[in-house]
Amino acid sequence: MKKIIATMLLTTTLTLGAPSSATAEPGVGVVFTKDEIQIIATWYRDHGSESHDKHHGKKPGGLPPGIAKNLARGKSLPPGIAKQQLPDGLLHALPPPPRGYDRVIVDGKVLLVEVATQVIHDILVDVVMH
Repeated sequence: MKKIIATMLLTTTLTLGAPSSATAEPGVGVVFTKDEIQIIATWYRDHGSESHDKHHGKKPGGLPPGIAKNLARGKSLPPGIAKQQLPDGLLHALPPPPRGYDRVIVDGKVLLVEVATQVIHDILVDVVMH
């Protein structure tokens, strides 16, 4: 009986001491790491606009307000939205995304998207220079 109580206390202590997803938005547990954010920001600072223009053609004109509002954590990407892949050099600089996730660019924002559901799990704003 003492072992069961001790195990329950230890489990509770470990659970309470573990990083909580309570500070994250509900249903969104996978996010960009600090290292990934640093790599992406540094890469775009060093290669930014010339890489974006060269690999993706014209400069994006922005999304309609209703669609732009739906680019939020926990929401699904709107159907048919134009997604761009990250430039090859940046892809090679980053570690692979978590299994079942992809990093894409939409309207100048870098998104971490769950592939199966197309739910946005994290967004980096103002890193892609136009």
